[in-house]
Amino acid sequence: MKIKAEQLQAHLQKQLLPIYVVSGDESLLAQESIDAIRTAAKGHGFTERELFYFEGNNQHYDWNPVINEANSLSLFADKKILEIRIASGKPGDKGSKALTEICANLNPDNLLLIVLPKLEKSAQNSKWMKTLESLGAHIQVWPVTGTQLPRWIQQRLQSAGIDANSEAVQILAERVEGNLLAAVQEIEKLKLLATDGVVDANRMSSVVADSARYNLFEFIDRMLMGDAQSAARSLRGLQNEGTESVPLLWAITRELRILVVASEKVAQGAHADAALKSSGVWDKRIPLFRNALRRLSPAHLRMLLYQAGAIDRGIKGQRQAEVWDEMATLVLSLAGSPALQPGSIKILLDD
Repeated sequence: MKIKAEQLQAHLQKQLLPIYVVSGDESLLAQESIDAIRTAAKGHGFTERELFYFEGNNQHYDWNPVINEANSLSLFADKKILEIRIASGKPGDKGSKALTEICANLNPDNLLLIVLPKLEKSAQNSKWMKTLESLGAHIQVWPVTGTQLPRWIQQRLQSAGIDANSEAVQILAERVEGNLLAAVQEIEKLKLLATDGVVDANRMSSVVADSARYNLFEFIDRMLMGDAQSAARSLRGLQNEGTESVPLLWAITRELRILVVASEKVAQGAHADAALKSSGVWDKRIPLFRNALRRLSPAHLRMLLYQAGAIDRGIKGQRQAEVWDEMATLVLSLAGSPALQPGSIKILLDD
């Protein structure tokens, strides 16, 4: 079955299926769906989690550890979530067979959680996906469009106990320009500052304007513009001010995914502006992304996306990493630093 992200909580309160698939490129909403599934599973006794991460060429994936773990039985072991993340969204022939095999012999002590990016139509209609959907639930996470954003923000504000008028909501929507993570961060700030729970246009304007000296929005813009020195300086400033690495990497990865998709459309003959608009870029930000597309080839962008994945694993403790140094390398390369071409960042992909 397919379930909308906003219906997931209600579904999980009623039942827990043996398989869940979460797909989509909106990192915040995807992560919230994943967290909801993990929490529900824990309530049903799935207290352990085994993570399998696949990236790069899907023909080189080794699925034997997944199959072995899925088939292992123990009278005394706790029930376990088998979380499989496939960066490309394509498990390949071996992975398709492995997933089909696992589905044919589901172990009641395991819950299968598969995390994928936005899927191409061929993957959505594939045999392996149809098998997963027939036994479990597929949550497709869709981006919040510009016209949907004010309503989305209003719902988030209400959930946070904040009463904001339409003008205040519009100010926040224009400020975050489609970045849901930034919107959530601003709402968290409002929860602390608006102690009476009421926010009008004046209060919203003052809160969103009262940003740190180095703010996330300006940092992203400098990076897309190709101002490597300013972007690197902003990154260090954000680090020194105590900004967490996770939201920063999410913001960078979000823009990278947009660039990867748009660059592939341009390579197939689409106009850059049309490709960016269809990828969800707001009109006034198109020049920034267009600038980045001129600097970076599709292959370079894909390599940078893999590098972001390696940094993410470093943050999660799955590999040894100097996270902030690696993030600086990523930012400089995305900003077009001539000293940081694809060959010089390959070391991060090999870890």
